[in-house]
Amino acid sequence: MHVSAAERAIRLVEILPQPQKSSPQKREKIAIKVNGRIRFIAPDDVMAVHAEGNYVLLQADAGSYLLRVSISSIAGKLRPYGFLRIHRSVLVNASFVEELQPLPTGEYTLRIKGGKEYTVTRTYAGSALMGLLDNRRVSAFFDQAAGGRNGKGTRGNRRNVSSF
Repeated sequence: MHVSAAERAIRLVEILPQPQKSSPQKREKIAIKVNGRIRFIAPDDVMAVHAEGNYVLLQADAGSYLLRVSISSIAGKLRPYGFLRIHRSVLVNASFVEELQPLPTGEYTLRIKGGKEYTVTRTYAGSALMGLLDNRRVSAFFDQAAGGRNGKGTRGNRRNVSSF
C-alpha cells in the first residue's frame, strides 16, 4: 500500500507531543544595544533576522535594528522563541509564516505576514519544515494537501509536501 508524503506528515503531526498550555505570563523581552542605549523588545515582535557581514538586522514590527553579532549566535538565542533558520543568512519567526510553496529545485518559497518572501534552501528545508510542524503552523497545509478532490489523497501532486 502506497503512503503519500502528506499522509506521513499528518501522522507525524498526530504523534508529536502537544504543546503545553501555560498560564498567562509577562511577555519575555530580549535586550539589544542600539545607539548606545539598551532597548528591550519582545522576540515575538521580530519577524526575521538577516546576516549582513559582521552584523545582523532584526526586522521587528516597530522597526529594524542593526546588531554586531553573528547569525549563528543570535540563532541559538532565538531558537527557543520559535525562530527557524531557512538560509545561511536568514532566520524567520515561525509565528509570522503564512505560506510555504515548493519549487522544482527542492527549495521552497516562504512568505511571512506582510508579503515578504524568502527562499528556504535545500540545506535548511528539512529542519525548517520540522520546526514549522513543531510550532503547529502547517498542519492545515498538510490536511488540505492530503484531502484532494475526492478525499483520497493527491497522488499525482506529491511534490506539495515532499522533502522529509
